[in-house]
Amino acid sequence: MRNYVEIGKGREARVGYRLSDVSIVPNRRTRSSKDVDTSWHIDAYSFDIPVMSHPTDALASPEFVIEMGRLGGLGVINAEGLWGRHADLDAAIQRVREATMGGDGDFDFESTRPIAVLQELHAAPIDETLLTERIAQVRESGTTLAVRVSPQRARELAPLVIQAGAELLIIQGTLISAEHVAEGGEPLNLKEFIGALDVPVIVGGVVDYSTALHLMRTGAVGVIVGGGTNTNEPTLGMDVPMATAIADAAAARRDYLDETEGRYVHIIADGDIFTSGDAAKAIACGADAVMLGLPLADAAESAAHGLFWPSTAGHPRFPRGAVYSSAVFAAEDNDTSPSLETILLGPTSSAFGDRNFVGGLRRAMAKGGYTDLKSFQKVDLTVCR
Repeated sequence: MRNYVEIGKGREARVGYRLSDVSIVPNRRTRSSKDVDTSWHIDAYSFDIPVMSHPTDALASPEFVIEMGRLGGLGVINAEGLWGRHADLDAAIQRVREATMGGDGDFDFESTRPIAVLQELHAAPIDETLLTERIAQVRESGTTLAVRVSPQRARELAPLVIQAGAELLIIQGTLISAEHVAEGGEPLNLKEFIGALDVPVIVGGVVDYSTALHLMRTGAVGVIVGGGTNTNEPTLGMDVPMATAIADAAAARRDYLDETEGRYVHIIADGDIFTSGDAAKAIACGADAVMLGLPLADAAESAAHGLFWPSTAGHPRFPRGAVYSSAVFAAEDNDTSPSLETILLGPTSSAFGDRNFVGGLRRAMAKGGYTDLKSFQKVDLTVCR
């Protein structure tokens, strides 16, 4: 039964739960973490770990994307980011880094300068030749390549990135619907659009049952739940707790599975995931994989070397993301950036879940008594508040 509370006469609101509000219940029969399988299979593609990177220039240097693939995850490129706008990618990112520094040389979280710089950098037109060359460069490494486009520019950019070598297309905004309507323009009907493409498509983000079900009916192979690290709450007043959002999307997947007599759509959780415990709880709530952003920014291979911003931070009129420093959130305090391998696979000396994400997930699965991701979605949960 859904839990509603009265917030005033004649107005009710549903009670929702964040990942921090729930906890995984260990089973009476545990297993060795060595016996746990964390592999994830979506469409024709298989990955050793259920981890995608958020599509942001703060993470996705070519080296980062290739290393994500080597480690068994999926790196994602933002087709509307800086890759196709600036030939000197390092110099563009350095401008953002310099804008984050206050007068004392420390990171200034309250400054609007980094966003202004991102807006200026994103105002440059997309050079289709440059974008194509950079996508092809990563594709030639043999890494499975995923590229993100926004719903607004999907019709324009999808054919370009697919021709350049994208194997998975991600149509993603902080909030998305099955039919994007723009006044004076032709609406983007995702069902028709996806049906005409030759590659599998992942869409998102969503935060409710109805939208998740509608997006599953478009033919997408995966639905992203959540909008990553964003500022939707202060800017739009929208902030659905992730544990509830994932569980609702999982219910939509179950109903769609019955409706289609067996077509399974994957759920990728993107938001509120900062530790390995958060990742484990996201999958326990019903996700098949997680999309990590800020936790990966500290990696030595990340493009911005300790800074993070979501793909929506450079919006020209209404940005819904800030520039963050990973040092503010990291539990370990040292002068050397950890490798991406350490953050994802360990080993680590941190006891706070900000390193060895997959190791934490494996142990949570083992303590719950499960050996694969799908069965782990059935683990018991308890509410902690």
